[in-house]
Order: sequence, then C-alpha cells, then structure tokens
Amino acid sequence: MRAGYDDLWGIGELAARAGVTVKTVRFYSDRGLLPETSRSAGGHRRYGSGALDRLRLIRSLRALGLSVAEVRRVLDDEEASGGVGEALEGAVAERLRELGDEMRTLRWREAALRLVQESTPEDRADRLHLIGELSVPPGTAPLVRFWRGWLPPRMPRRSVDAFLDIAVPQPPEDPAPEQVLAFARLTALTLAPCPGTAQPQPEAHRAVGARGAAVLYAGLAEAYELAGVQLRRGRGPWPGEALDCFVDAYTSAYGALDSPRFRRGLARQLAVDPRIDRYWELVAEVVTEPGRRAEPTPGTAHDWLLSAWPNRRGRRRRRACDRA
Repeated sequence: MRAGYDDLWGIGELAARAGVTVKTVRFYSDRGLLPETSRSAGGHRRYGSGALDRLRLIRSLRALGLSVAEVRRVLDDEEASGGVGEALEGAVAERLRELGDEMRTLRWREAALRLVQESTPEDRADRLHLIGELSVPPGTAPLVRFWRGWLPPRMPRRSVDAFLDIAVPQPPEDPAPEQVLAFARLTALTLAPCPGTAQPQPEAHRAVGARGAAVLYAGLAEAYELAGVQLRRGRGPWPGEALDCFVDAYTSAYGALDSPRFRRGLARQLAVDPRIDRYWELVAEVVTEPGRRAEPTPGTAHDWLLSAWPNRRGRRRRRACDRA
C-alpha cells in the first residue's frame, strides 16, 4: 500500500519494498544514484514508483561487483539511451577480466600452499624461499630478460618476439604444485648470474650476426616444430624433413650450400657450443600436466635433431648458464 500523499513513498516504505535498509536507500540517494521525487512538509524524502525499479537495478549491479562509479555510468547511459546500453556491457566485461585475474591468483596461491603442505621438512625451507621470490601469479619478465641477453644485439624486434614466443613458457592458468615449483626454479635460474666467464650464446649463432640470426631462429623454430611432432608420436631420432629443415636454417643464415663438409663442420661446432639443458628441463615440467608424457621443448627438439644427425661422433657437452 502506498504511503503518504500524491502517490509517493517514504524512505521506510521504499526500503521495505526493496528488501534493503533505510541506511542503504539513504546511501544511494546521497550519492545521486536514487534521486528523491520531493520532500514532505517536514523535510522527509519522498520517492515515486519508478524508484523501486531503479533501486532494484542498483542492487543487481552492486551484486555483480560493480563500483558506485560504474553503477552511475550504467544508470546515466540507461537514461540517455532509453535502455541498458554499452556502459553495462563494458562494465561487465571489465569485471569478468578482473575476476579472471583474481581466480588465477587464487589458483596459484592454492597450488603453492599445497606444495608447501606436501613438502618434506628438509625441502620446506628451500621451497618457501623459491615461492617467496615469485609474484602471484608469476610473470615472465625474468625469463624474457634472460633471453634478451642471449640473443644477438640489434636482432630485428619481430624476430626477437617470435623467438620469445617459443622460448618463454607462460605460467599455467591452473597449476599443479609441481608446476609451481618448476616455474619458481625456472625464474631463479634465469635470475642467477652466469658462473665464471661462460658465454651463454652459442658461437654458431653469434657468428651470423643480427640479420643472419633472424633467419636462423625462424628456421630453427620450424625445425623444432617438425621434430616436436615426432617426439609427441614417440618416434626416435631419424634423418628426414625435420633434420633437413634444421640444416637449412644454418645454410640460409650463413649463406652457404648444404654439403657433407658444411654438415661436418656444423656438427662439430654444435657439439661444443654452450647449452642450457636445465632451462629446458624446467620448461618441460612447467608446460606438461602431471602424469602426462613430457611436452617437447626447443631443447628436447634440438637434442632429437642432433641425435638424428648421420655419422656423428658422440658430442662433448659444455654447459653455460646451466644452473640448478
């Protein structure tokens, strides 16, 4: 039943009909979201029947997590367009993005807590230290800086970005505790200084210069992808399309012809070039779901291609920046 005169409601009746407190109605009124129609002779607020629908809309928007400022924009847009318009769509999209970030943070925090919970007393302190060095959820900036130090100076930006896409793993959206540990170790590895005077970049890559390196890395990416197909199928190393693509990447970068002599020289150079095996081992742990076969990485693809090289002698590994 309507209260008062002129078919208007008092603040108490409006609050009762909307299922909110008088304090809530007053809060939105004071902020201009719920304008009063008039005041009584005694100075009491009076609201028209449209205020109930408006108050219910405000409550719905606030229940979705929209701020008072966002609610104001939605209401202003509704008045201007005669219906719910773009302001609501934009506010909902932004809130969904924020919720996605919040949920990702919570999933990482939960996995980190489980990692600590499942750790032995001997491992717990070290793992707590590793996790403490990560932001939650973690970023890839340390890994990107690591590779920018590896790649040749003045290499074209497009080529650098293309290489970083395959070399830098993204943190899993819903990680297992093992993946949290692997990513923490990977970050720690890239932040640690290279031991001694180790040169992180292979000589076979430095020798071609910035432009040649762009050609080389583009070709290697294709060769690694082809080798990755074979690795996923469980096939052992064998000379074929992937190996030919691998060699072509080097001949194109060097401007040389593919020949037995070139292949022998390249094989010798690659055998003694520095390696970052630990990096790729951790990448595989990050990108592989626990219990599944390890996903190929550029590191495992590189090893597969070298093993597919015919008539090669066993290579001697020299590790650089290969930190635990």
